[in-house]
Amino acid sequence: MKSIGEMKIAIVGMGYVGLSIAVLLSQKNHVIAVDVVPEKVDFINRRISPVNDEYIEKYMREKKLDLTATLDNEMAYKDADYVIIAVPTDYNPDTNYFDTSLVEDIIDSVSKINSETMIVIKSTVPIGFTKSIREKKGMDKIMFCPEFLRESKALYDNLYPSRIVIGINKSENSVLKSADSFIELLKEGALKNDIHTFIMGETEAEAVKLFTNTYLAMRVSYFNELDIFAEMKYLDTKAIIEAVCMDPRVGNYYNNPSFGYGGYCLPKDTKQLLANYSGMSEKLIGAIIESNEMRKDFVVSRILEKINEYQKTTLIKEPVVGIFRLTMKSNSDNFRQSSILGILQRIKEKKIKTILYEPELENGSLFCDSEIVNNINIFKYTSTIIVANRYEKILDDVADKIYTRDIFFRD
Repeated sequence: MKSIGEMKIAIVGMGYVGLSIAVLLSQKNHVIAVDVVPEKVDFINRRISPVNDEYIEKYMREKKLDLTATLDNEMAYKDADYVIIAVPTDYNPDTNYFDTSLVEDIIDSVSKINSETMIVIKSTVPIGFTKSIREKKGMDKIMFCPEFLRESKALYDNLYPSRIVIGINKSENSVLKSADSFIELLKEGALKNDIHTFIMGETEAEAVKLFTNTYLAMRVSYFNELDIFAEMKYLDTKAIIEAVCMDPRVGNYYNNPSFGYGGYCLPKDTKQLLANYSGMSEKLIGAIIESNEMRKDFVVSRILEKINEYQKTTLIKEPVVGIFRLTMKSNSDNFRQSSILGILQRIKEKKIKTILYEPELENGSLFCDSEIVNNINIFKYTSTIIVANRYEKILDDVADKIYTRDIFFRD
C-alpha cells in the first residue's frame, strides 16, 4: 500500500459530495475528478467551483491542489488506488427503491479497466446493496463510506467531520487494511484532530446513513407539527421551541420551522428506509413521510386564508402569490425536492396566479408555468401575498404581505 501523498484517487460525480471529497483529498494526493458534463470539467480545471459552497470556492481559489478533471474514464481509473463513486441515486417511486443503475455501470467500467483498485461507494444506496453487488459481481474490493454533509457546507463538513464510517466485508483482511488506509486519507485532509471512526459491516454502514437522515427528517417534522399547534392556538412558537430545546436531551439545533423537509437527501432517504422495512412492523417512519406532506397542505391552507382576508379588505379579485426563492436553503442553488415546490404546486392547483423571485433563473422565463420576476421591487408590488420558506431582510418593507414560518431566521 502506498503512503499518503503517493495515492492516485479517481472520484466519479462532481456534485457536492464528489467535489468536496476531491478538494479534500487533492491537498495531499493526486486526484482525478470524473464527470459527464464538459462545463463542470472545464470549471474545475480552471479552479472555479460548479457548486455553491464557500469552502470549496475558497480552497479552489487559494490552495495548491493536485486536482485534474476529465471526461475520460479510462485515464481516471487506470492505476488508481481508489475509485470513489459519488453519483446521484434518485428514488424511483415505481420500484420503491433508489435507482442504482449508474453506480452499477461505473462498477462494471472500473472492474474492466482496473480490477486491482478499491472501489468506495459514496452514493446513498438501499440497505443491503453493497453486499449484494459485491456478491453479484464476484468482487471483494468494494467498500461503502456514507457521507454526512450539509448542502453548501460540504467541504466544511469534510474538514470537520462528525465521524467517519466505513462499511466492509469484515471477513476480508485486505479490505480491512484498505479501509484503515482510506480513513487515514480522510483524516489527513481534515482540520479536526479527534475524529470518531467506525469500521463495520457494509450493510450496517448503509443503515447508519438512512437512519441518520430519517432522524433529521423526524426533527423537522416534529418542530413543524409543534408550529402547527402553536399557530392554530395563537401561541408563541418561538417561546415554546426555545424552552423545549433547553432540555439537553432535546438540544437547541435543527429546530426552525419550515414548509417541510426537502433537498437532495431527506425525501428520498426516508422513502428508501420505509421501503427497506417491507414485511416488518413500523409506524414511525411512514408517519414522518405523511407528516411532511400534511405540513405542506397546512401551509397552503393558511396562505389561502390570508388571501381571503386580503380580498375582503382590499376587494382584490385576482390575487397573485409571489414565491420568494425556490432554493431549499439560504446560500443554495438547489431546487431539487425543495419544500417550496410542493407549496407552489398546491397553489397552482387552486388556479391562483403565481410569480417567482429566483435569481438563479433567468428573469422573464417560466418555471412550472410561473413567470420569473427578478426585479425585487416589481415582485413586491405585484404580489398580493409573498410566501417565503426562508426570510431575508430584503423583505422587511413588505412584512405585512409575508407568509413565512421562519421563526429563527436561519436554516
